[in-house]
Amino acid sequence: MDYSKELLGELNREQKKAVLETEGYVCTIAGAGTGKTRVLVHRYAYITKCLGISPANVLCVTFTNKAAGEMKKRIRGIAGEGYDNALITTYHGFCVRVLREDIHHLKFPQNFLIIDQSDQKEILREIFEEQGMTLSDSTFKKESEKISQLKSSTCYVDKLIGVADEYSERFLADSDEENSANSREQGQAEGDLFDSDAIFHRYLAKQKKAYALDFDDLINFVLVIFSRFEDVLYKWQKKLHYVQVDEFQDTSQREFTLISQLVKLNKNLFVVGDPDQTIYEWRGAKPGFLVDFDKIYPNCKTFILSRNYRSTPQILNVGNSLIAYNMARVPKDLYTINFNGPKAIHYHAPNEEKEMNWVVNEITKLKENSKVKNSDFAILYRANYQSRNIEQVLVRANIDYTIYSGTQFYQRKEIKDAIAYLQMVANGSDMFFKRVVNLPSRGIGKKRMAFLQDKADQEKKTLYETLQEYLNHHLFQETRAKEFVGLIEKYRVPKEEKVSDILQGLLNESGYERLLQNDGDQERLDNLAELKRSVIIYEKEAKEKVSLQEYLEQVALYTNLDLVSKRDTVKLMTLHASKGLEFPYVFIIGLTDGVVPNYRSLEQNQNWALEEERRLLYVGITRAKRALNLSDSEIQGDGRVNVPSRFLSEIADEEIIRLGKKFTKAENNARNCGTSYRCRGDSYQIGDQVEHPVFGKGEIKEIDRQHNTYIIFFYSLQSAKPINISFIEALK
Repeated sequence: MDYSKELLGELNREQKKAVLETEGYVCTIAGAGTGKTRVLVHRYAYITKCLGISPANVLCVTFTNKAAGEMKKRIRGIAGEGYDNALITTYHGFCVRVLREDIHHLKFPQNFLIIDQSDQKEILREIFEEQGMTLSDSTFKKESEKISQLKSSTCYVDKLIGVADEYSERFLADSDEENSANSREQGQAEGDLFDSDAIFHRYLAKQKKAYALDFDDLINFVLVIFSRFEDVLYKWQKKLHYVQVDEFQDTSQREFTLISQLVKLNKNLFVVGDPDQTIYEWRGAKPGFLVDFDKIYPNCKTFILSRNYRSTPQILNVGNSLIAYNMARVPKDLYTINFNGPKAIHYHAPNEEKEMNWVVNEITKLKENSKVKNSDFAILYRANYQSRNIEQVLVRANIDYTIYSGTQFYQRKEIKDAIAYLQMVANGSDMFFKRVVNLPSRGIGKKRMAFLQDKADQEKKTLYETLQEYLNHHLFQETRAKEFVGLIEKYRVPKEEKVSDILQGLLNESGYERLLQNDGDQERLDNLAELKRSVIIYEKEAKEKVSLQEYLEQVALYTNLDLVSKRDTVKLMTLHASKGLEFPYVFIIGLTDGVVPNYRSLEQNQNWALEEERRLLYVGITRAKRALNLSDSEIQGDGRVNVPSRFLSEIADEEIIRLGKKFTKAENNARNCGTSYRCRGDSYQIGDQVEHPVFGKGEIKEIDRQHNTYIIFFYSLQSAKPINISFIEALK
């Protein structure tokens, strides 16, 4: 049967060219809403259906698990069955596949655990408690970031593989005085990066004890295996005749190294992405891999997708007008043959309250005059704290809303508890044991846990194994320890039960669901119901029996990008969280200098920093399908005066309707001078000399954008003082 006509018939000219170019290095620059997923899906289907290549020989790397699932679903829709075990996955998902087969080369067990940020935090909490340290959540975050920094290379992998299975002072005092001195010197040179070296080593020790890998480890372990075992690398190179990578602009150095190694043998690499939507440079993304793809692979073929299927011409004109100011990009203007819509609106409000009221009034009017729902609206902002003001007004207006990118679904306490029960059945790691052994209460408090920990350390066993051994000890006679062990063992016995049935049984028989019912916590019960529903859907879509281990592995790789509420509510989210989504009506609020672009990008005085902020706003703009509304406020709630974002002035006047207090481009650019090193006006820079009417001459040592002040060292005082920027500018 000739599938090619059916497959290619749905594509436009440029999409078809990209799909048919199956050999060699191929780069597709796909603007927002231009159908990049359609190209990926049809190219994959064309290679497997029309060229006869087995899905097992094609790797397709997507941005999220949700995107991977959607791709599989769409491929089945156009090419039929036979793709259930296809290698359509994320970078982390692919690395797990490799490690399940080949991690034994590093003397690490194949049934390793995958831990997420929440689990990482619990490990750190244990370390701090053991050291008698009391630290706030923000410090936990700081230590997590340091651990991630220390794992930015693969140097630590040997330590993780070789660390002692037990806490030993000898291991923790691993380095001699000379190494410690070197470490301190290096720490000072690199901004105290190694101040937490002892914590890092303890973290590795706890990882090894649980045979657990975090997200950084997954790719690093694969890179180490590929670098040390050429036969393993060759096996995967030989297997993967074709590699496709989605969102290539967000590829990091490590990810690029991995992909470039995999394609060296067959030399078939297809990448798709948009440099104009690079918003993760702060997280390691290197858009240069996409922008310079033709330099990295000189014989590559490049296609540009510019026809947008999502938005109106008016919305695209705003986006094109803004992004044209960026230099690090592949030039293109998006166009569409969609019907015209209303012009984009920019409302410059007198204050924050009026800005929020305007947004809610516009939503109310649209709902009254059109057949639109709450879920048709998205309100976007730069930082999470900005949601507070709009939430208050939405509540007053009785409009239901959902904050997306707040607490991730799989990070919610009740979901983590439920997953921990499943993990106890699968492996019984200490971190999961501690989470659920006394939830609900079974009389196993601190004294009994200390006893178990002491015995476990002595006998080199897990806490669960230790509890099993000491069940008849007098300490546990008046507890429900036997009941807990009996429950776990019941579901450990090999059966034909589905994961959904195991989950339901554990939640019911453990008493956990009843605990929430007694507490009257309906939201948590609803979340558990959603978890159970998601497991049933997962099993149904898998088309075959799913093992508990497979399900837990998949859940461990989920991120907040994989779940958006489907309830009929207005969606509130950050600009970063909106990437990959689309909404009929989009409001982007709080567009002031210092917010978008943020203070950090202004202070860095680097083109790349401002360009990333501009791309972030561009991403938000191109989420809109029917109408786009931008807003800022003149006065903050605390009385401080805002300056409208410089990006608002970059949008051509003919492309947008300006409402509220009028300001010209020239006026706004002049006002921006007080908040940017990049301004060509009269603003001062660090090192400039100024003269104060009272304090005399001084030198600007620092510019505090957050508080709108110059930190000036005055020679007569021999000390520095914070002086309002506008005061100094007025003197000039």
